[in-house]
Formats: sequence, C-alpha cells, structure tokens
Amino acid sequence: MDEYSQDACDYKKIEQAINFIENHFKSRPSLDEIADNVHLSKYHFNRLFKRWAGIGPAQFLQFVTLDYTKHRLAQSKRLVDTSLDSGLSGPGRLHDLFVRFHAMTPAEFKAGKAGLNIDYGVCPSPFGQCLMAVTKTGICSFGFVNHESRALKHLFDTWPGAGFNENSRSVAPLVSRIFTSEQTGNSRPFNLLIKGTNFQINVWKALLQIPAGRVVSYQAVAEYLGRPKAFRAVAGAIAANPIAYLIPCHRVICKSGKIHQYRWGASRKKAMVGWEGAKIMEKGVSPP
Repeated sequence: MDEYSQDACDYKKIEQAINFIENHFKSRPSLDEIADNVHLSKYHFNRLFKRWAGIGPAQFLQFVTLDYTKHRLAQSKRLVDTSLDSGLSGPGRLHDLFVRFHAMTPAEFKAGKAGLNIDYGVCPSPFGQCLMAVTKTGICSFGFVNHESRALKHLFDTWPGAGFNENSRSVAPLVSRIFTSEQTGNSRPFNLLIKGTNFQINVWKALLQIPAGRVVSYQAVAEYLGRPKAFRAVAGAIAANPIAYLIPCHRVICKSGKIHQYRWGASRKKAMVGWEGAKIMEKGVSPP
C-alpha cells in the first residue's frame, strides 16, 4: 500500500485545489493562483497531478467543469441504452469488474444474520483514507474517511450484534485490488454483502451498468427502473449506498450537470469523476 500512501497524501492537495476552484469559480482563478493556494509552485503542482491522475492539472480540471458534465449528459442515452451499448465490459470501464451481490433486507438480518464476524481496517487509497469491512461472504462496507471515529461508529451501528476485529492487514489487499484490477489483469469477482430495502438494492444494482467515464442523471436511473417519477427516492437510495466506488454512485449527477450530493463529499466526487476521465484519456480511449 506504499503507492496509495503517496496517493492519499496527494489527494489532500487535489481536494484542496478543487475546493478553492469551487469557492472562487466566479473569478476563474489561474493555475498559478490555484497552485499558490495549496502552497506549491506551478511546477510542483503540475507534477502532483501527473503523479496522481497521469495528466496535468489543466487537462484534469476540464473533466469537472460544468460545461463538460453538461456535454457528457447530453451525449448520454438513457441508462437502459447505456447498459446495452457498453455494459460491464465496455471499453470505457476503468477496470473490468464483476460484482456479485449477496443482499438481505433489514428483516432478514434481524431474523438471524446478526451473528456476523467482521474484519475492518482503515487504509490509504487514491481518494484519501478509506474504511473497509469484510465478512466471510464479502465486503459489507467500503467508504472514505473524513472522521475516523464517526466512520467506525456508523459501521458498528449498521451491523448491530456483529463481532468486529480490527485487521487492516487483511483488508488492505482488497482495497488495492479495487483500484488496480485492470492494470494487473486480475478479474476475480468482488463479493458484496449488502443490507437494504428491495428498492435500494435494485437502485444499487442499476448503478453497475454505468461505465467509467460516463455520467448519468438521477432521472435516468429512475427511468431505467421503470419509475421515472421516483427520482427523489432514487437519489435517497444512492445517498445510502454502503459500498463506494464498486457501486459507482459517484457517476450519478444532477441533470443540470452539477456534481454534488455525495455521501463522502462533493469535492471527492468531482475528483473521482475527473480521475476516471483522466485514466481513460491516458489509455487513449474516448469515454463511452
């Protein structure tokens, strides 16, 4: 995880830069001004982005502008067409991931699933520190950490009656595999153990159809589910997503093109959208 330790440190500067741009968007700050805000020279600011994203800051930031996201939404068809055209193995995927759902409703959990043993750990990632929790069935929680004590409390509250064991050494390889599956050619499936209502689970499954480099609206997800008027309920289910990145809720944005409303922070959501776009461009593949 040494590489991700550096990435996690770099990400703090990336997030700081994105926050500065958001707070000063009316004045359209120059790269020199942005670099100065994160206490780096323009030269080191450029190196930071190339190390973290593979491209320079000017190229990266174009992926998170309102004009770009509006353009991507305009290009996108309905989610149902996206799944038919691109699917999980489409050329725009950051990695060829296969995700297996083991789902349970809250009632099923109460009926006899409380005696779980859960290993968990806080590890570095390209988007800062993350908290992963796993059972013998699969990953039951994965998210990014802003406040470790709050993140742990939420994990413990989500799985009452479970036995918890701090074991960063065992979960770190899984974290690494999430972000390196394509580069290493590792196609082993990720097993997830998730708990939610039937509606939430259907929404989370729908998100698996969105390839990297593509963004869709909450309305598009609702249409895909055959409930076009339920976009607010869809947004609520997306906000409750327990597995970051693998269930790519960061690829769902407002129909206006704005990137916000993310459980782990709007700046992180922008960084993820930009990072995926940069990785695709680095490979010389146009987003689907």
